[in-house]
Amino acid sequence: MDAENTNHEALDAAARVPSESDLETLSRQLNRPVRDVVEIGARCICGNPLVATTAPRLSSGIPFPTTYYLTHPVITSAVSRLEAAGLMNEMNAELGENTDLAAAYAHAHEAYLAVREAIGERSGTGPVPEIAGVSAGGMPTRVKCLHVLVGHSLAAGKGVNPLGDRALEDIAEWWTKDICRCTGAWDTQAPAPSQDRSRHVKTQAIDPALKKAERAAARAAREAAALESDAASPKGTEV
Repeated sequence: MDAENTNHEALDAAARVPSESDLETLSRQLNRPVRDVVEIGARCICGNPLVATTAPRLSSGIPFPTTYYLTHPVITSAVSRLEAAGLMNEMNAELGENTDLAAAYAHAHEAYLAVREAIGERSGTGPVPEIAGVSAGGMPTRVKCLHVLVGHSLAAGKGVNPLGDRALEDIAEWWTKDICRCTGAWDTQAPAPSQDRSRHVKTQAIDPALKKAERAAARAAREAAALESDAASPKGTEV
């Protein structure tokens, strides 16, 4: 672990706030409207977003464990090359053999959960019990998605996720943090998708107490619906 990065977030608070330009860039990078973006997890040296930080509960009410979404086309393509080459299988085998690596990867899982909880508080989402203890990318014992691990490493900073850090080293042929690869990486001429782009922009002007009351009302409605459904369900017949 990187002792200097105690919060496990590479950007300071001001740099994490998404601007309208950031949201437009994210939509262009993904070629679709982004949604429920609450922060920017990592930025290029030119300032463009590399990682979108997503709310742990989407505005639709669906729990969403994948906090860090890798968006930059050059990085996503490079990571896809690693996956196609079988790097995840190699990493899984090493996790089963190297106890130090397995322990560091388990710590990365815990760091991910801690920061996601903090993001939930900052964004007004609050606790999401449905995904308590569940991170992403296969953590804490497997590797299932390198894109998630690389997004985590970029957002957390070096020294938090050992396998994300390794994947970043392995894509150095195509992308490194000290060189901007944004020019020509996505279409900047066509109109950018602009609907439902950001939870942050839609909720930042709402009173926190009102947001809390709305979440409580939504939870109560879901619980009441579940109870009504249980009551209406036919009971099994004993034989």
